[in-house]
Amino acid sequence: MEKAEINWNALGFGYIKTPYRFVAKYKDGAWDEGALTTDEKVVINESAGVLQYAQTCFEGLKAYTARNGAIVCFRPDLNASRMKDSALRLEMPVFPEDRFLSAVKEVVKANAAYVPQYGSGAALYLRPYMFATSPVIGVKPSTEYEFRIFATPVGPYFSGGVKPLTLKVSEFDRAAPRGTGNVKAGLNYAMSLHAIATAHAEGFNENLYLDPATRTKVEETGGANFLFVDKNGTVITPASNSILPSITRRSLCYVAEKYLGKKVEHREVYFSELKNFTECGLCGTAAVIAPVGKIVNGNEAILFPSGMDEPGKTTKELREVLTAIQTGDINAPEGWIYTID
Repeated sequence: MEKAEINWNALGFGYIKTPYRFVAKYKDGAWDEGALTTDEKVVINESAGVLQYAQTCFEGLKAYTARNGAIVCFRPDLNASRMKDSALRLEMPVFPEDRFLSAVKEVVKANAAYVPQYGSGAALYLRPYMFATSPVIGVKPSTEYEFRIFATPVGPYFSGGVKPLTLKVSEFDRAAPRGTGNVKAGLNYAMSLHAIATAHAEGFNENLYLDPATRTKVEETGGANFLFVDKNGTVITPASNSILPSITRRSLCYVAEKYLGKKVEHREVYFSELKNFTECGLCGTAAVIAPVGKIVNGNEAILFPSGMDEPGKTTKELREVLTAIQTGDINAPEGWIYTID
């Protein structure tokens, strides 16, 4: 297939309109059949639940061109499952998981000209999202919703390539202990915008959020999970009920154990431990895994020996293996790769 005229190697992580998107509507207790449309505009009532009370959730995944020329997605079934969990927590109707996968396939096939060529380092990013559309004034769930998926070609999430990042410990909290931090709700990201703007203004790439109850344990950043490596080579990821369960983080832990032979621990991580770790990375769909070189907490600076100038050995290996699995250079575990026919 002839590809769109795009400089794939110069892509950033931003929105580029593609021809087709999928739309389904929920009304009178049921979803309609849904369909592809070329209209990117969303028209809703001024009192729609999403505008008044932020009743919305979303997902993010990518489509790639594999070595064999096939177009594939990476573990979209987990995105469907996580969106179900988000919808239930926000009192929204679940969009059926099988229909989620079918819609992903439809959108990717319809926009196949925008899936970058193998080896470009770029991808077609898919954004499934759901929002409340019926008018509300009193605080209550909406009765009508839209589920949509649009696609946009993207390059690296962090500009400048895979270079070590500098973080600050945020004075703000990301999520309440029994709040919505473990679901992909839009409101979680809205509250992080001031914190990330503040961090950028102070010269940092991102924030590290501590647990809101004790402010002694590492949680995540505004949009990625943490992954650490200790002096023995053990891969460690923070556990918390208010951390979003990252699909990429779970995949990297599997790669660490099954492909690299590393010991893996998913447990509470105290901030005081960080000085004993040799590597730190941020992992998520957009970034895969990005190395962290320094974390600043007031007058204290924690430097990671492996990662100040370039990614540490384990961080680099994890990234290389996972991206190779995603593009078909290495055999994937069963069920990880979803081929778009």
